[in-house]
Amino acid sequence: MSAREAFLAQAAQRILIFDGAFGTQIQERRLSEADYAGTLGLSHEQKGNNDILALTRPDVIDAITRAYLAAGSDMVSTNTFSANRISQADYGAEDLVPAMNIAAAQIARTAADDFAAQDGRPRFVAGAIGPTNKTLSLSPDVEDPGFREIDFDFLAEVYREQAAALVEGGADFILVETVFDTLNAKAAIYAVRQLERQLGRDVPIMLSMTLTDLSGRNLSGHTVEAFWHAVRHAKPLTVGLNCSFGAEQLRPHIQLLGRIADTLVLAYPNAGLPNELGEYDELPETTANHLRQWATGGAVNALGGCCGSTPAHIAAIAQAVAGMEPRQLPHPPVATRLAGLEPFTMAA
Repeated sequence: MSAREAFLAQAAQRILIFDGAFGTQIQERRLSEADYAGTLGLSHEQKGNNDILALTRPDVIDAITRAYLAAGSDMVSTNTFSANRISQADYGAEDLVPAMNIAAAQIARTAADDFAAQDGRPRFVAGAIGPTNKTLSLSPDVEDPGFREIDFDFLAEVYREQAAALVEGGADFILVETVFDTLNAKAAIYAVRQLERQLGRDVPIMLSMTLTDLSGRNLSGHTVEAFWHAVRHAKPLTVGLNCSFGAEQLRPHIQLLGRIADTLVLAYPNAGLPNELGEYDELPETTANHLRQWATGGAVNALGGCCGSTPAHIAAIAQAVAGMEPRQLPHPPVATRLAGLEPFTMAA
């Protein structure tokens, strides 16, 4: 049974549990520059480069991963949100991108397999790919709207390099998360499809959009429905929303996506909204109660946490939705559906 088949089989039985934030857990450990830099001899300061810890402090990433698995996660992500050539340029660590992705995936794979061996329940690894700090849709120069810092082909190659290393390290799926620019997501989809051809096998893709305001749009201006129309051709294993806001604010947008997406819905909101200090203080029980309401309404197939979430949040979510029926996939009528910033369905 392939990873895709195994995941679908588990998702048919129950609501699956994803993991929570890595950044929150790393910050709590108050690591020093020496922890981040290790013995790699890089010329730039590395403190804050969470992705490089897979090479310099793998014990930290392993401990966090295992804490989420112990909390009840069926799937854990790799700590590779910014482990791409664009983002790592800020730290002078571009040449280490393949190594850090392979190492991060190996850490997650080993931990997942260890937990699966204990109770026989499959555990999955999602290779996490963030949006980078560049956008294909918008100009960073207000005086030149047509200017772009990068182009589609370059970004696709950046994503392909990262995805290839994640798969080599043992990731089951590629999770393109926190999508603020739909065109960036399309570059990632193209990259994974290239990788599939190179490997000669299926590489399941997961897509997760992030909203920038309560109107329900991402930074490139697409609504949730328009985003789905724009990426549905990729036939993702899951589609969903992450980060954005807390569960209370994200609920109507998840409900909309659950009605239209004919694939599994994975959602992992922040632990509430940040306070005046930029910290997240929503209690695990509060987050879990919100997500239980999502599950009661039949809106989701998998749940987890983003910024501010902890193993305690994941454990509370797992307990709150235990035994609940997963969302049933809708069967929308066949139609030509297009997307600009808004969705458009062509009349028959």
